[in-house]
Amino acid sequence: MIFASFDIEFSLWNSGHQLIAGIDEVGRGCLAGPMVAGAVIFPSNAPLISGLADSKLLTPKKRKELSNIIMEKAVGFGIGEVSSEIIDQRGIVQATQFAFYQAVQNLKQQCDYFLIDAFALKFVDINKQKAVVHGDRISASIAAASIIAKVYRDELMEKLHETFPDYGFEKHKGYGTLFHRQMIKKYGLTSLHRKSFSLDKFL
Repeated sequence: MIFASFDIEFSLWNSGHQLIAGIDEVGRGCLAGPMVAGAVIFPSNAPLISGLADSKLLTPKKRKELSNIIMEKAVGFGIGEVSSEIIDQRGIVQATQFAFYQAVQNLKQQCDYFLIDAFALKFVDINKQKAVVHGDRISASIAAASIIAKVYRDELMEKLHETFPDYGFEKHKGYGTLFHRQMIKKYGLTSLHRKSFSLDKFL
């Protein structure tokens, strides 16, 4: 497994930036449930938390363990959540930016710089951000953001399973697995499903 580092952050800290937020989203490609963005700020020149990596490559137990450590060690962290209804209304591109915006607003700190996994932030000066391809595998701040976002979203989908017990949300978390598609065909669409994703093809 590839573990993330503070290489990018150290370069920014050494150039004078103090509050650097790592940002990532989870659930963008799901058929159901919200998209969630996370934002994390570590103290400048902080020691690296062992095991930070792309949240998708970690076990649920390890993600939960790391999420607790991240929230304890971080200067600040924020979560942004965008519902399926907003995704359908605004489209996935605008909804992604809205999730990022919410996460940044919930940081409650004025950041000097932003590191984002793949996407640029439309609401931040281009000179104050860097979009990093595969950032959750490279930047510890982005990896941390992906971890807290995934833990939050997975726990939310497990709770939503209680309301919609036939769809298996507690297992696939809304992604388009074969079982999920079969349940859509059998039971139809719920209020959690993203109608703009052309899900009628599964009916």
